[in-house]
Amino acid sequence: MASGGKAGSFLRAAALVLAVLASAAPVARSWSKEGHMMTCQIAQDLLEPDAAHAVRNLLPEEVGGDLSALCVWPDQVRHWYKYSWTGPLHFIDTPDKACSFDYSRDCHGPDGAKDMCVAGAIANFTSQLLHYKHGSADRKYNFTEALLFLSHFMGDVHQPMHVGFTSDQGGNSIDLRWFKHKSNLHHVWDREIIQTALAEFYDKDMDTFRKQLEHNLTKGTWSDDVSSWGDCEDLLSCPTKYATESINLACKWAYNGVHEGETLSDDYFGSRLPIVSRRIVQGGVRLAMFLNRIFGRHNRDVAAPF
Repeated sequence: MASGGKAGSFLRAAALVLAVLASAAPVARSWSKEGHMMTCQIAQDLLEPDAAHAVRNLLPEEVGGDLSALCVWPDQVRHWYKYSWTGPLHFIDTPDKACSFDYSRDCHGPDGAKDMCVAGAIANFTSQLLHYKHGSADRKYNFTEALLFLSHFMGDVHQPMHVGFTSDQGGNSIDLRWFKHKSNLHHVWDREIIQTALAEFYDKDMDTFRKQLEHNLTKGTWSDDVSSWGDCEDLLSCPTKYATESINLACKWAYNGVHEGETLSDDYFGSRLPIVSRRIVQGGVRLAMFLNRIFGRHNRDVAAPF
């Protein structure tokens, strides 16, 4: 899983992608645009100086140093022929009702290729970025693309339904209604809960929503939990822990009690919004931890890649 190609060609393509992002329809199997952007904004706010400098250096000039502006880029290019191989990297299919993630059992592509899942992708792009950290002269990696893929997939692995059951494609085939309109269980967790929260509580202002999440992170609901969220002895194995959290949450909160064709509304929304909010923030905290460890001068025993 190498992210190849010259950085210059990526930068030219990025300008086009920025225009696409504003009008693109929501893509299945991913946090909504807002979910990904909030995860990346939270992460960037937590970067230490060395990591912040490296991220700004790797981003195209068009985005003015704003990582969140391109956090949904992987969702757009997965439909391009050049990047079609990245499709399976956005999710993990697990055995129905098992409510567990086993890397050797579950992390593979449709053709059985190993490591082709979101947990494997995070490890792969982390490994690529470690070449940048250690000053390797090896230019086979496009570090800008690796940064964007890592940032996006860190969001995906924290969306519980990205680690769902095989037969229903992570809830995509469980059709139902969200309040008064048609949806499916995967979209409820990708988009509907976030969009409803924005409309009901934040006057459709994503910045206000994000600032509330950051307040809960520093002074509120989750302030005592933040340090444990960043615990990670080995960057390349920690994505397995995050995926395991997601399938556990999917079983307990997403699938539990939901039946095909039913209407989900206030009760489901009110009880599940705290889970969605927490996962967005956890993704941001952990993305920042990864980038600080990768690019920082005082990373904790991060081994150089071979």
